[in-house]
Amino acid sequence: MSASGAGPAGDQISLDFGFATDRGLRRPLNEDALIAERHLFAVADGMGGHEAGEVASSICVATFARGQEAAGEWLSPDDLQEFMVDADRAIREAAGSRAGTTVSGAALVRQGDAPYWLVFNVGDSRTYLLSEDEFRQVTVDHSEVQEMVDNGEITAEQALTHPRRNVITRALGTGEDSDADFWMLPARPGDRLLVCSDGLTNEVSDSAIRDVVMSRTPPQIAVDDLLQAALRSGGRDNITLVIVDVKLEHDDDQFTDTAPRELIEDGMTKPRPEGSAE
Repeated sequence: MSASGAGPAGDQISLDFGFATDRGLRRPLNEDALIAERHLFAVADGMGGHEAGEVASSICVATFARGQEAAGEWLSPDDLQEFMVDADRAIREAAGSRAGTTVSGAALVRQGDAPYWLVFNVGDSRTYLLSEDEFRQVTVDHSEVQEMVDNGEITAEQALTHPRRNVITRALGTGEDSDADFWMLPARPGDRLLVCSDGLTNEVSDSAIRDVVMSRTPPQIAVDDLLQAALRSGGRDNITLVIVDVKLEHDDDQFTDTAPRELIEDGMTKPRPEGSAE
């Protein structure tokens, strides 16, 4: 699928994207949900048992969709923060804190004359970015095992099989911490974005994911290849992913290597440090 719109100075912005969601081979319900519309791409992984997780993730993406419709063609960082707050409130009202959801993704935004990815994350769904031949995980998992890795208690390899690997420390709709992390990254021609639930990353290694993403097959084909890889590896959880390719017709000097100063000063280019005040 594709989307386009008038970019800075009237340039044409084109996004080509594919997506898929599957309940996997072990789960009776699919508690994941996604949005892939215009300039907003996100994956939500619900939790709470029975149908509660499905409700939470559905409310999250529906809130994002309504927010984008009301905001017009382009979103702002303030819009995304408002979506998070609204989704958290709506889930709590509907489920009484008995259900929650992760959400990770990115919005293409404009700051001055330059386009940026505003990446956001709550929980352990992930957003990866391939830019200028560098593939990396942008988001940082909000999970017990990630905290253990950060504290040097276990290795990243041990985290993959740790019995607490599915325990998350932040979520929308439940718990005491629903704050999102944000990153502002330059959007360049040739960028490829991957947003996914842990049903993919728990089954397929980062190196295998990187190989598919860097293969440069069309987004929907790459999505289907990764989905099948997760199913072949066991499909023990719901699997949801979105891949977005960026085609921006700008002069090279339209792109900068850092976010605008006002966003850096607002603390929106990096996650909240561990141990900081809530």
